[in-house]
Parts: sequence; structure tokens; C-alpha cells
Amino acid sequence: MKCVICKHGETRPGMVTVTLERNGSTLVFKNVPAQVCENCGEAYVDEATTEQLLRSAEAAVTAGVQVEIREFVVA
Repeated sequence: MKCVICKHGETRPGMVTVTLERNGSTLVFKNVPAQVCENCGEAYVDEATTEQLLRSAEAAVTAGVQVEIREFVVA
């Protein structure tokens, strides 16, 4: 797909790091599958992966995690 940010690059499958912050909690997920622009590096995470990231983040915030780094595992 054509990148909507730079309008020049095409996206390719890749892995990215996603950082989420909420209510004083910082969560870092490594090796998240995404489509990554070959020109500017913008990452596009699909809906199913986003849902999984948000569920994991909600559970961590509920458990009182302040800072955590996780390896992303596809469900």
C-alpha cells in the first residue's frame, strides 16, 4: 500500500516496537508485526494486532504496572 504519511513509499511487512502510555504506565511491545513504509518508516499495525496490544495494555494497567517491556506474541 502507498504510505499515507509521506505519499512516496510503499509499505512492506516488518516488525516494529510499539510504546503505549496511560495513567502513568508505560508499556513497550517489541517485535510487533506491521506494514512499514520503505521511505519514511511509518508503521501500520492491523486491527487484530491492535486489539491484542490494547487488551494486553489494559491488563497491565489494571495490575498496576508502571513500566514494562514485553516481547509481542501473536495470539
